[in-house]
Amino acid sequence: MQIVQINNANDAAKAMQAIGVTSRGAEIMVEKALFQAIRLEGVDTRAANILKQTMLSQGAEAAVSAATINLAAPYTDVLVLATVAQLRRAIPRLKEQPWGLKAVAGDLEEYIDGVMAGF
Repeated sequence: MQIVQINNANDAAKAMQAIGVTSRGAEIMVEKALFQAIRLEGVDTRAANILKQTMLSQGAEAAVSAATINLAAPYTDVLVLATVAQLRRAIPRLKEQPWGLKAVAGDLEEYIDGVMAGF
């Protein structure tokens, strides 16, 4: 067994091609190989609950404060844990939601575009 460090899209593609994956196959799978941990600060707790549900529906995760579930605090930080592919699928759903999630979706989209730039 060997642990492969993948830091960007090019690393992912190279690791796949090293085992014989075609260029097209790597192109299709590379976003699934790029795990991201993104901290969002000061998210409306109502939005954080929706964000968590949306991430879970994509097979990803969003860690939120304990005060989020019962809205005991007005805001929370959120740690989104997802692959680029999962984020891409979640963004259109987040764009339809209230309480600042349209802006969060836009920020995530911009971030993903940066991660994938040059690939």
